[in-house]
Amino acid sequence: MIPSNLSRCWLRIPRLLWWLGWFALILLIAGCGAGKLAPVDSRGGFGPAPPGYYRVRSGDTLSEIAERKRLAMRKLAAWNDLKSPYPIYAGSLLRVKPPAAGTAARPGGSRAQARRGGTSSRAAAKPVKTSARKSAVVAGSDGARSGIRWQWPLKGPVKQGFRAGDRTRSGIRIGAPPGTPVASAADGTVVYSGSGLKGYGNLIIVKHSKRYLSAYGYNRQLLVREGERVKRGQRLAEVGQAANGENLLHFEIRKDGVAVDPIRFLPASR
Repeated sequence: MIPSNLSRCWLRIPRLLWWLGWFALILLIAGCGAGKLAPVDSRGGFGPAPPGYYRVRSGDTLSEIAERKRLAMRKLAAWNDLKSPYPIYAGSLLRVKPPAAGTAARPGGSRAQARRGGTSSRAAAKPVKTSARKSAVVAGSDGARSGIRWQWPLKGPVKQGFRAGDRTRSGIRIGAPPGTPVASAADGTVVYSGSGLKGYGNLIIVKHSKRYLSAYGYNRQLLVREGERVKRGQRLAEVGQAANGENLLHFEIRKDGVAVDPIRFLPASR
């Protein structure tokens, strides 16, 4: 679902997106930009890797990355908390420099399709079965630790849930009648307001902190502009239609550019 050429759209977005491979778009917001645009590389629409990290490409294996970076594969696996068979995912970030003392390793296996890194072969590994270990989603369980006070953007049934690694399910879809007000899930700044990103209709993106953003897609009407400060619960837009004709809101929360399950941040009660 990632458009191959969004150069005109990128020019409208300030350098507030850094890590972000936005939806399946994906927008990059760098927090300290002063009118300069964050560069976008060709790796599936994702932005450049931060210093000390490597952006995994489709077909990469851990052993090949270790060889290119002149690192021992075991050391690279340890820095990224990877265990045999060392699954890595296209678009994810791998730490290629030793973490600072007291810094937790950043897992590299968080996106797309796994590639086995135990050998030099580029053959795709079978996905590691984790369903038996998958823990139940607890509403609001990660809300407090995010340091942000979240609320639901609107009331309505969740018609589609989140699925990690699936770009078509990088958020939740909430059903509501057309024209229903869409509220900001938390205080923040509007960093995108427009319809230039194919597949998401009229879209709003709000930055809440250096680490967290939220997005609101398939709106009938947008009511805020880029650069505008918004409050939790403030009206941002009106519910519109998805491509299949359903009236709903597509809602995402992203942490460090990675889509996370919104249910884990939103309160249990609406």
